[in-house]
Amino acid sequence: MKATVIREFGSASQFSVEDIGVRELKSGEIKINVKATSVNPVDLKIRSGVAEAFAPEFPAVLHGDVAGVVEEVYEGSHFEVGDEVYACAGGVLGLSGALCEHMIVDQKLVAKKPTSLSMKEAAALPLVSITAWEALVDRMDVQPGQNVLIHGATGGVGHVAIQLAKALGAIVYTTASTRNKMEIGKDLGADYAINYKETSVEEYVNEYTDGKGFDIVFDTVGGDNMEKSFQAVKNGGQVACIVGSGEHDITPLYVKSATYHGVLMLIPMLTNEGREHHGEILSRVAHMVDHGAIKPILDEEIFKFSTIGDAHARLESGKTIGKVVAENDLSNL
Repeated sequence: MKATVIREFGSASQFSVEDIGVRELKSGEIKINVKATSVNPVDLKIRSGVAEAFAPEFPAVLHGDVAGVVEEVYEGSHFEVGDEVYACAGGVLGLSGALCEHMIVDQKLVAKKPTSLSMKEAAALPLVSITAWEALVDRMDVQPGQNVLIHGATGGVGHVAIQLAKALGAIVYTTASTRNKMEIGKDLGADYAINYKETSVEEYVNEYTDGKGFDIVFDTVGGDNMEKSFQAVKNGGQVACIVGSGEHDITPLYVKSATYHGVLMLIPMLTNEGREHHGEILSRVAHMVDHGAIKPILDEEIFKFSTIGDAHARLESGKTIGKVVAENDLSNL
């Protein structure tokens, strides 16, 4: 089959289309006819070598997110040939990714895709939905009426987290850099949108919480923003972050007796522990999507697998709103 691969770490120009072998199914696996994928920051980090420890062997087929049609199942599978499915199921050490014609995956990681979405839309959701769920539901157990601050209104994880927090009954606050992004955040369900370039943490904590801080802070940005998250949380509150690199002083959390959660959704794929929970999350997300509680935002530019380097460059530009997605055109080459 054809696949888009990298043979070394480097820039977005490293991708090339090649013919690679297709192995037989093992117990518990299914084969997906790949229709679409999306680009996540971790894909950029693996391609560039920043996240070399997570990278599959060369020639490497990258990307975890996939939407497609089941074309082969192992005996006893609960999926059937023809099922439309979605998952985040590869593109990391030990698991080949979605940038190919056919993807063999562990069925535990897979769910039937939302019926109301196209393949491109469904491919935008797996990694970001699982990440938001693990942070807001599994780790911080968001409850109705809690004040939840979500950094990054129009980012991949952020835009789903807003909708999930709202569905959980929270009072949702979000940060963004422009008026347009603030309005998108409010359209997604945020009760309040904050321009972080114009308003300091102290100012919005005072304005919205009478200086007490937020019950829950979900940081989808990381870096220097983590200190802002520590500043924004209340005494005894919780902070979750999905980008934990760098050195950070946790004294502000300690003096508040606040809790920090690091969220890395790749762990089940890397360790083969708890994979079935990812499939369960995606099944619940699909139900929420089909009932109007969650919708993906796609960036205005749509790409192809044969030009996936351009999709990586698009995400690296910092100009995207929502998810960068790509359609599979390899069978036409």
